[in-house]
Parts: sequence; C-alpha cells; structure tokens
Amino acid sequence: MANNEILKSYIPLVDFIAGIVGPFCEVVLHDVSNVESSIIAIKNSHISGRKVGGPLTDLGIKLLNDKEYLTKDYLLNYSAKTVDGKILRSSTYFIKDLNGNLIGMLCINVDLTGALIAREFLNNFIMDGDKKAEYDFEKKENANSERVENNSEVYEHLTISLEDLMQTMIKKAISEVDIPPERMSPEEKMSIVQKLNQKGVFLIKGAVTEVAKRLKTSENTIYRYLNKLE
Repeated sequence: MANNEILKSYIPLVDFIAGIVGPFCEVVLHDVSNVESSIIAIKNSHISGRKVGGPLTDLGIKLLNDKEYLTKDYLLNYSAKTVDGKILRSSTYFIKDLNGNLIGMLCINVDLTGALIAREFLNNFIMDGDKKAEYDFEKKENANSERVENNSEVYEHLTISLEDLMQTMIKKAISEVDIPPERMSPEEKMSIVQKLNQKGVFLIKGAVTEVAKRLKTSENTIYRYLNKLE
C-alpha cells in the first residue's frame, strides 16, 4: 500500500475521535513528508487556529529528526501550548510504513484551559489564608518559567506558520545562553547550532540564513558548525 493510501485510511479516525471526545478535543493528521505543509486533516481547529496545509510543530520536527519513533509507537499526555496561550494535554500516534519508516502522525490535543481556570477558582475559594499564601508564592516563583498550571513543562508549541515556529525555536535557544550574540564565543554559537540541529530546525527551509542573522555571523560559518557536528 502506498504511503498516501495509508494516511488516507486514517482520515475517518480524525472525525471519529473528535466526535467522541467533543469540541474541546482537536485531532490532527500530519503527512511528515512535507514539514512546511504537513496537516492533511484536522477537526476542531478552533482550538489552535490551524488549518489543512499548516506546518508540523516543533515537537514533530524534533521527533522526525531524532527518530524517536524507531523505539516507540506513540507519545502520551505531554503538555502543549497554542499561540494564544491555551494549555493542552496532547498525545501522538506514529504512523509508519511496512518498513517501519515514519510517514505520518495522528495527534490528539485536549484543551485544558477551562478546567485549569475552574481549578484556580476552587483553589482560591477553598484554601485558608496560610495555604493560599504558600500557593500564591509558588505561582510567583514559577511565573517566569514556561510551565503550565500542573507544573509540567511545555513540550510542544502549536504555531500557525512555519516561519513563526522557526523564529520561536531559534529565539528560545539563544535566550537560554543569556549572552548577547555579539559577545558570544564561537564555542557558544556552535553550542546553539548544535541544540537547534538536535531539534530539527535545519529541516526548515531558510533556517541557516535566519540562524546566521540572529547569531550575527555568516551562513558559511553556520554550515561549518553543522559539518563539525556530523
């Protein structure tokens, strides 16, 4: 069976799963042969704002790059975030051909935003003074970290365009060094390139040009770093 026929056989599942779980569940089918336009079916797209023809996510690109699908059939219950700040609990099923090669992903994203707001209300309503003060302090301590209300790390960002996705990934990698690019050593810049390469950023068209611009160096230098990492 051809890859496109295998993927088409999953399209009815998109509507089926979304119909069972309801409007707070987004179901997405990706064709990973084209990261720039991987979405071939989506239901309840109001959750992330994405459409058919939209790109793969940062996590999807990373999984495609590091080949985690070779040892796993799926990922369950990780945290994701939309562009407008919705918090999701997500799971991904790897769709493979007869040789075990990844050809697609079936992703289920459940919007927890309303439930988390309700829990916040109940926490504030029920807690006594001392416990509430402790709870508020812990929230303040975590305010600057990218964590959702259940204190789990955000593993995936659901962006609408590949350009936005690339910019987010590059910006995050550079910010983790906490040194202006013009003051970075070659070793620090190479470390950033290594992190971006591990996340599959260079699978995206134009990534080398954008990384060179952000790191205030030449494209040839970025290619040289990548060659050293091979």
